[in-house]
Amino acid sequence: MKFLISLHINPAVLDALTDEEKAGIGDGHATFIESLRTSGELITTQALVDPSQAAVVRVRNGQPAVTDGPFLEAKEYLGGFYLIDCENKERAIELATQIPDSAIDGLGVEVRQVMFADGQLEA
Repeated sequence: MKFLISLHINPAVLDALTDEEKAGIGDGHATFIESLRTSGELITTQALVDPSQAAVVRVRNGQPAVTDGPFLEAKEYLGGFYLIDCENKERAIELATQIPDSAIDGLGVEVRQVMFADGQLEA
């Protein structure tokens, strides 16, 4: 089963961390990635740029309208993700607890099963 583990970032929370705490998060992700590679459960992982560099695309009446920045005004934004393939939701949650962000108040880690990929419904 495939699961998307989303990392929700609050810049105010990150800014309040010490350099040592920030380094610990980076080290924790490196360890987590290596663990997923070793177990064969990692499909891919990506980190995203700050939403201030995003573009929102809408098409209305056949006309595209592109605006800069995030879609919603919110404290949190999607900072990155892990796409994994594991036995079940319980295992995906177990893996998510190993992500350093899950232990920091104000940051979020979400686990969602992939419904379809490449045009095919997942089993």
